[in-house]
Amino acid sequence: MENKHITIEPMDGFNKTLVANVHPPDWVNPEPAARYNLVVIGGGTAGLVTAAGAAGLGAKVALIEKHLLGGDCLNTGCVPSKAFISAARLAADIKNAAAYGIKITGSSRVDFAAVMERVRAIRAQISQHDSAKRFSDLGVDVFLGDGYFIGGNKIAVGETILRFKRAVIATGARAIMPKIDGIETVGCLTNETVFSLTEQPHRLAIIGGGPIGCELAQAFQRLGTQVILLHSHEQLLNREDPDAASIIHKQFKRDGIDVKLNCTTSNVRLNGKKKIIRYICENKSSTIEVDEILMGAGRAPNVDGLNLEAVNVNYDNRKGVEVNDRLQTTNPHIYAAGDICMKWKFTHAADAAARIIIQNALFFGRKKLSSLTMPWCTYTEPEIAHVGLYEKEAKEAGIKLTTFTRPLSEVDRSITEGHEEGFVKIHLRQGTDKIIGATIVARHAGEMISELTLAMVGKVGLGTIASVIHPYPTEAEGIKQAGDAYNRTRLTPFAKKLFTKLLAWWR
Repeated sequence: MENKHITIEPMDGFNKTLVANVHPPDWVNPEPAARYNLVVIGGGTAGLVTAAGAAGLGAKVALIEKHLLGGDCLNTGCVPSKAFISAARLAADIKNAAAYGIKITGSSRVDFAAVMERVRAIRAQISQHDSAKRFSDLGVDVFLGDGYFIGGNKIAVGETILRFKRAVIATGARAIMPKIDGIETVGCLTNETVFSLTEQPHRLAIIGGGPIGCELAQAFQRLGTQVILLHSHEQLLNREDPDAASIIHKQFKRDGIDVKLNCTTSNVRLNGKKKIIRYICENKSSTIEVDEILMGAGRAPNVDGLNLEAVNVNYDNRKGVEVNDRLQTTNPHIYAAGDICMKWKFTHAADAAARIIIQNALFFGRKKLSSLTMPWCTYTEPEIAHVGLYEKEAKEAGIKLTTFTRPLSEVDRSITEGHEEGFVKIHLRQGTDKIIGATIVARHAGEMISELTLAMVGKVGLGTIASVIHPYPTEAEGIKQAGDAYNRTRLTPFAKKLFTKLLAWWR
């Protein structure tokens, strides 16, 4: 089968390097083995980790990818978005330099084309980790093309037939267009196309105030685009802790983002080169004129074209492939992992699920997805990181909590850095020091949450964390301070009175 040639706009040297690594135009699919221990459809994080891990253990593995190896994370998600956000953070720091006694002489400006060029350069550099050659060198048979089941234990890639003992569906998800009148005619950006921009939009509307919408709204605003953010819920990041979302909302206002909550978009139309959006907030209809529209909400699982019916794999066009707690589909020989089947739409979640599949599919393991303790982070400024249960979830589950909160305004490092708005919030099961959940709002919250995740996995209580020496000054000291606050509650009134008398006696 002829390898499909793929281009990514702009097809400059960096994107040529990217394609050469993750979908090389001169790639020749190998001759298939008589039978594979594992055939993986989809070369995103879940598929790559499964394939590399299984091959490293001696299994005969085939990996099929029709588009770009690396999936969303490398090509349209984590890597380009965080490179973009890093430029926006620097722009904001320069703008706020006077608050630190640093006076910028002359003028500074954002070169948007150069920012996007850097994004493409970083993506191209990292792409070697997900390259077809690297995985071939690891012992994986890499097939570029459309893979689909044809019944029995067989998968077709063009005219090539791959026979398997076990298979894994890891085809991920894609951005979808919401049902807004006129959107297909007017057109819009998604996370899959926004990083192809070379010219900066003067005005940008972002529809959806979830993690993707919020991260990109703040980044574009800080780089000089006027952003209006339309969100259908009463708070940004509506799944997050309300106190955390409130801090982000206030920061967005300081950044100059025009945030519209409880808002629905009714229709869009063109007026020359401009895009006119009609939206309704609190029963009041308004219109805005923008250069571009970015959809920050809505994902659909990539189940089309897999011919899952042929192998008795149940699926839903909205929820994806049906799996049990061991990531096994309704066909016991076929597994699934990642965005195609999981509620956690994170790269690290896909990685963890892949490791479960390797054990369960190849070694008759009994590992369960539900046993994972899953942290996550939204990379706004400040970041929001979370693990475990929220207060609302604990209440719904009938779990009584004791909560300890340390504002960053009481953490010395945060004061010295000038980032005092945020907190460490830790939920304990009432009457114990067992950590049930935690939310951190801080500039580097994503780096801090792992200490609490490790404590939960290792069944280490907050009292023990209080005994751990934390370097001073660090923002992570806020976690220790929460532990100290817990330890103070262990001193009963009687013990406190006795201790006071003892101290008086010693004087």
